[in-house]
Parts: sequence; C-alpha cells; structure tokens
Amino acid sequence: MLRLFILLPFLLNLAVGVPSSREFSRDDFPPGFVFGSGTSAYQVEGAANEDGRTPSIWDTFAHAGKAHGATGDVACDGYHKYKEDVQLMADIGLDAYRFSISWSRLIPNGRGPINPKGLQYYNNLINELVSHGIQPHVTLHNYDLPQALEDERDFTEYAEVCFREFGDRVSYWTTVNEPNVFVTGGYDLGFVPPQRCSPPIGHCSRGNSSSEPYIAAHNILLAHASAARLYKQKYKVSSEIFHILHFNMWFLDPLVFGDYPNIMKQYVGARMPAFTDHESKQVKGSIDFIGVVHYNNVYIKDNSNSQKMVYRDFLIDAALELIMMQDSSSGYEHLEGLAGLGQRMQRNSTLDDIPRVKYMHGYIGGVLDALRNGSNTRGYFAWAFLDVFELLDGYGSSYGLNYVDLDDPDLKRYPKLSAKWYSKFLKGRSINLDEVIELEKNASPLSQSHLKQ
Repeated sequence: MLRLFILLPFLLNLAVGVPSSREFSRDDFPPGFVFGSGTSAYQVEGAANEDGRTPSIWDTFAHAGKAHGATGDVACDGYHKYKEDVQLMADIGLDAYRFSISWSRLIPNGRGPINPKGLQYYNNLINELVSHGIQPHVTLHNYDLPQALEDERDFTEYAEVCFREFGDRVSYWTTVNEPNVFVTGGYDLGFVPPQRCSPPIGHCSRGNSSSEPYIAAHNILLAHASAARLYKQKYKVSSEIFHILHFNMWFLDPLVFGDYPNIMKQYVGARMPAFTDHESKQVKGSIDFIGVVHYNNVYIKDNSNSQKMVYRDFLIDAALELIMMQDSSSGYEHLEGLAGLGQRMQRNSTLDDIPRVKYMHGYIGGVLDALRNGSNTRGYFAWAFLDVFELLDGYGSSYGLNYVDLDDPDLKRYPKLSAKWYSKFLKGRSINLDEVIELEKNASPLSQSHLKQ
C-alpha cells in the first residue's frame, strides 16, 4: 500500500490536556494499526562530506554559525551505524521507521548522475529494515534542498529516481515535510534557510516577506502534483493506495478544490499566485489522506486590525494573533492513518524521561479514544527515534526515545525509559496511567557514571 503525502505542521491545540484512556494495550487497536518512530536525513545521518555528498542549504546555514553553533556534519552518524539502529528498532518492536532521503547525497548536484555510494546507502538501509520486518516510510524532502538548487528545482526528476530505485520495497512516501514551516520560516520570517525575508518582518540580505511565501508554497504544490502524477502514471500498481497528507486551508483547498480559499485570495490580493486551468486540474484530487503535525499549543485571538497595515506577510494576512500556552514545548504529528508525537526535553537531563512517557501515554490513549469515536487513524509515529540534531535548537534539546552520548567517540545509544515503556506497550503489555505516575515518583537524574556502565 503506497502513501504519498505532505506533512504540514501548524500551531494548534489538539490532544494535550484532553482526557484519554487511562489503561489500554496494543490489542485495543485495530489489526494493522502501525506504530513507529522517525528521523530525517540531515538530523541523523552525519557523514556530511563523505562518499560524494554535497552541501544542502542546511549545511550552509549551520556552517555559518546560525544553528546554535552546531552542525549536522556528524549528527548521530546514522550513515555508518544504520545496522545498529535498525536492530534497536527491532528490539523496541517498531512496526515502521520514517526517514528522509538526502537529495544532495543521492544526486549530489541536485540533477544529473546518481551517486552510487548514496544509492547503496539507502538500499542498504531499506534492505536492513525489511529484513527485520520494519516498514520503511520515506520522505523525499525534509528542508534540506541541495545548495546547488536553491534557485532551481528539479523535484520530479529526483522523485522519479527514488520511485524507480526504492519503490519495489517502499510502500509509504512523503513528498514534502512541513511545507508551511519551510515557506514561512525560510521565505517570510527568514529564521531558517534559505533565509529570505524583508523589513519590517525580518532583516535578511534578500527576499520579500510579502510575496515570496505564497510563491514558494505555490511551487511546492505544483511540485507535489507533478511527482504524484508521475507516480500514479508510471509506478503505481493496482493493489496500492495513493495518499497525501496536508493540514491547513492554504494547502488543503487547492488539493481538494483546485484553488485557494476565496477569503485568502481576497486578503492577499495580487500577491497570491493563480493556478492555470491545467494546473488546477493537476493539483485537485491529488489527495486522499488527511493529517496534522502538531508542535505547540497556542491560543488564537482575532486581529482584524492587521488588515489595515500597508506591508503585510502571511501571519498579518491571516488576521490573527498567536498566544503561546505555558509548557507548550512538545511536538505531535497526526497522519490520517499515521499519527506521531514528540516531547521536548533538555539534552542530558535524564534517562528517566517521565514527561515523555506521560506525553506518549496521553497521546496514544487519545488516539485510541478517537478510534473508538470513529476516527480512521491508521498509525502513530513518535518523534524522534534518537536524540538527533534539532533544526531549531542544535543539540540543546532532546526529543529522542534513545539517548546518544555525544562525548563518546562511538556515539553510543542508550534506550531511555520512554523507549522501554513504548517497547512494553508494543509487545502487548497493558499500560496504566497509575504506573506512569508511580514512575514519576521514583525518577532519578542522569549521570555520566550511569551511562558508562
């Protein structure tokens, strides 16, 4: 069953704080429900300058000192340690692993010849997953556009290489991860690569915050539609199901109706790109998969007065004010079929990551409640499998189920309490909230001596 989707994070309040089942087991979930975890290429692979890989826009950004002084040059060294990591996934009992392909590793110049070493690495990783009975879920683009293609993009050609080379073993595809964050962060606010923005929204050396986010989003939709069309026409077989994930109306309406919402066109005016009739037909209907990526909980307040401003960007056009909720530092993904989560903690704080265990218990219980109320959710993915290089925080924060000792030359992995809890759940144990509360009472701090044992 093949699923092609876009992951779109947005700030909203979903399941956090919503009562969920106190006690449940895996047997309470429907047959075939998928539980997994994930990472992305730049955040986990390392080997940034090995075997023909060329820089992505994130390499350039990080090496300019803009990622808290950290880089993904080594990260978790997943490029060399993939067998160990897959074994760790199997030990936990994961059904699936979601990862992304580094475009600049597979096709170093963004276009042209395939890098044999890059191709071999991803074939080896996929084969290792399959040999352990773990479903590979592949993302084509996770922020790390090849630097050579910052101004030009050949996404369909890249997608075809991936479909052709890996499609015999990969049944779950993601086209673009978090496109609304990519366009607002990279082309509006300018705090992530390619760092394009303009005053008074931001202070970048180039860009136009008022128009470029809409242009970038428009091109992403067209690129997705092109890759989707290619897959359906050339690579999809009759037994497979094609899916796409999306969230807000900016991206959702074109995929369902073939055009942007009227209210959005009204507010944005001439800055909003228009689809041709042909493009509208290509984009419309390239979706049968709905999902949400949840990072933070916020309150939303009406801010209609923003429409009176002369210079506007996406957030001003939206005519709302976002008010952050306290203790809102977690991340959550809900893919109609595939749901996932992440709980942020400070790195090196503890292996007894009780907040993450409580978070997972609450979210998995919330998904179960949703299923019982008729939801068609098909799976659940935890972010992240390892303590990876975090794009907005370098190595300062920890979302992983498994701790990575950055002071160890071998980058040794240590399962946290959350990994052990998840494993027990995946292997059929009944999970009770009272047990989680009891764990919290007996939590112990992380010590280097404990790690060395």
